[in-house]
Amino acid sequence: MSMIFAHKLPTPKEIKEIYPVPEAVQQAKAQHDQLIMDVLSGKTDKFLVIIGPCSADNEDSVCEYISRLVPVQEKVKDKLVLIPRIYTNKPRTTGEGYKGMIHQPDPEKAPDLLAGVIAIRRLHMRALEEFNLPVSDEMLYPENYRYLDDILSYVAVGARSVENQQHRLTSSGVNVPVGMKNPTSGDFSVMLNSITAAQHSHNFIYRGWDVTTTGNPYAHAILRGSVNKYGSAKPNYHYEDMMRLYEMYLKKDLKNPAVIIDANHSNSNKQFKEQIRIVLEVLHSRQQSTDLHRFVKGVMIESYLVEGNQTIGHGHTHVYGQSITDPCLGWEDSERLIYEIAERV
Repeated sequence: MSMIFAHKLPTPKEIKEIYPVPEAVQQAKAQHDQLIMDVLSGKTDKFLVIIGPCSADNEDSVCEYISRLVPVQEKVKDKLVLIPRIYTNKPRTTGEGYKGMIHQPDPEKAPDLLAGVIAIRRLHMRALEEFNLPVSDEMLYPENYRYLDDILSYVAVGARSVENQQHRLTSSGVNVPVGMKNPTSGDFSVMLNSITAAQHSHNFIYRGWDVTTTGNPYAHAILRGSVNKYGSAKPNYHYEDMMRLYEMYLKKDLKNPAVIIDANHSNSNKQFKEQIRIVLEVLHSRQQSTDLHRFVKGVMIESYLVEGNQTIGHGHTHVYGQSITDPCLGWEDSERLIYEIAERV
């Protein structure tokens, strides 16, 4: 029962000095940031599609996936904003299993956090610089956010983190939109309290500093389904769920009311093919109500080069571009779905 301090890691400032973001890339990121904020605030009717692997486990396959999104984005640019999921931190319910690239840059090798910090910054920078699409990640560890804060255009706070004080307060100082997922219990009020906290100013301790934040007016909701007391999945993407959340939002007097629907996780019960049907139902519901049309700003889809998922390690053949965590849609289904979304928004 002890904590062994093995190595002192470089600070975010030190990492940024070694791996700086070129000025042209900074300008591109600023444009992406503004576009996403304009969607959430209603200044544009474009629709967000946050799409990509459950976990970014391999730089080359992730970048190949994003490269395929580029021509698709060009075709749907009048209707959709594609945001690649580059999730390099993975929450583990029991603490066991692959925790993401920040822990293991090579999933087949032992954890190496220093190499992991460098690897995730290099991956995000490469994606932004080569493909000029906005990039997103999950803020699993609030203290680590600043390793990527000059690259990311969208940040998600997961279902197991949304009740955590440090996540809420840190989100209030993030300078890009932050999506707050409903907790695994499904309690909307918990999620809305988190959004309220994120939208207001706070003073707290962060990375050894006394900091004061200004509040993030673009903090918003993500519905990802829940589990009941027996561990069974309960979806919350239906028309009634979204209308109920909209009504609760209005009572809270929050800025920029907005929700993203996560089509996987407990909404699909991790039946990855169901994401297609769920997204289409959400779009249908959005067409039935002017309130929902304004309120539902996008969808989140787990997708990779090869559908399904795989087990890695000794004795297993590694399939390039297939998820090593939750199962994902394959590329062909994903591309068709994106075009169908563009037709229906």
